[in-house]
Amino acid sequence: MLDFPFDILILVGAGLFAGFVNTMAGGGSLLTLPLLIFLGLPPATANGTNRIAIMVSTSSATLGFRSKNINTFPLSIYLGIAAFFGALIGSRIAVEIDGLLFNKILAIIMIVVVVLMVFKPSYKADLLQARTTGKTLMWSMVAFFFIGIYGGFINAGIGFIIMLFLNYVNKLDLVRVNATKVTLVLIYTTAALATFIFSGHINLKYGIALAVGNAAGAFFASRYAVKIGEGVIKTVMMVMVVAMSVKLWFF
Repeated sequence: MLDFPFDILILVGAGLFAGFVNTMAGGGSLLTLPLLIFLGLPPATANGTNRIAIMVSTSSATLGFRSKNINTFPLSIYLGIAAFFGALIGSRIAVEIDGLLFNKILAIIMIVVVVLMVFKPSYKADLLQARTTGKTLMWSMVAFFFIGIYGGFINAGIGFIIMLFLNYVNKLDLVRVNATKVTLVLIYTTAALATFIFSGHINLKYGIALAVGNAAGAFFASRYAVKIGEGVIKTVMMVMVVAMSVKLWFF
């Protein structure tokens, strides 16, 4: 008699919740990345495995925006390429860093992102004309190179940083902010995922389980988010993130 795959069931459930969270508020990797570590994966392998779900969800979201004729080409490509090269550096650092040090860094980042979720500035709705060319584009590409380093290293909570930057600096409305975000994350995630694969830091079974749950969570969130409310989801997630960050730091 085969043992029941409780680990797969847990990951599908976590992916489901993370997909829901990402659709409503963002920050799903704050849940899935430490969970993979708690299930016994080395930190670098957990980090790489988590990218499979990110790749699937951003691919789906990018196609979804394109099907509705919402895109920010060529801005998303320019910023994505800049972040791509940054992610090559960040993911290499993630592969080579000591596992215990990575856990402590992750714990700190989780708390910082939770604080950002609570106190983040509101997005601007009354924007002037989008700034996507000239000096603004040049400085944006420089900024996204460094954002790509962070994304390649850990990715957790990066959606908040990207959205604030695109909204305040490039003056994009929130629909185009999201469309740009998912496309450039998809681009730089290919660099990070390739680095982890070539370094042997991928658990394909766990990655697929997370991806399946993530896709399902995003699907349900897009239909039932209004009934549950973003505040409830954020509260639940913040409690879980604080608890897991304490475990990462002390245990």
